[in-house]
Amino acid sequence: MLPNREGQTIPTVTFRTRQHNEWVDVTTDELFAGKTVIVFSLPGAFTPTCSSTHLPGYNALAKTFKDNGVDDIICMSVNDTFVMNEWAKDQEADSIKLMPDGNGEFTDGMGLLVDKTDLGFGKRSWRYSMLVKDRVVDKMFIEPEEPGDPFKVSDADTMLRYINPEAAKPKCVTIFTKVGCPFCAKAKTMLKEHSLDYEELVLGEDFTTRSLLAVASATTVPQVFIDGKLIGGSEALEAYFQAV
Repeated sequence: MLPNREGQTIPTVTFRTRQHNEWVDVTTDELFAGKTVIVFSLPGAFTPTCSSTHLPGYNALAKTFKDNGVDDIICMSVNDTFVMNEWAKDQEADSIKLMPDGNGEFTDGMGLLVDKTDLGFGKRSWRYSMLVKDRVVDKMFIEPEEPGDPFKVSDADTMLRYINPEAAKPKCVTIFTKVGCPFCAKAKTMLKEHSLDYEELVLGEDFTTRSLLAVASATTVPQVFIDGKLIGGSEALEAYFQAV
């Protein structure tokens, strides 16, 4: 049975990281001492569930976690620093610290280093998350010991419900724009004024007019979606903010 280390101190480890083309040693004391930290650990960078759901979930809720007393969010994996740095760029995970447990020392100290040789992975981390307060594990969510790669309890939503069941999740905002569009600039300014982070998709780079017609039934920009609902252009967005 995989160990639950709630109430115990995390392992003392030094991570070898690469920052600005230089080797930098980072200790667990630097990461955890005097802080409230979320750690989520996963089998590998660039792997399907890790890239599509696990890391993006924590990245999306990073501001909400900080608003609820979390100082840092750490993604841990038994990968080298070069892989983790490239994955951070690929995921645009600026709000999360991706720590390379290259030798598996931290994961082994947690008792969660498992054999994935059947997949050609060697020794990797079992998937889990935990809340750490001043180096002591407050809460752990360890995935059940089932075949494959279960992902049921270590997600960001579960962690947020533990920290604050009443916490409001951020709105999911996407805006379709084109370069040089003044109405697009106006819409983006309104979103920023209301402290709404957004994903921007640019005509000719990220989508075509045909794609826009398919999702928004329109060919003009901007087109703003909030929580999956089409709001429309800049005038419609202004009306939306006046109504809420």
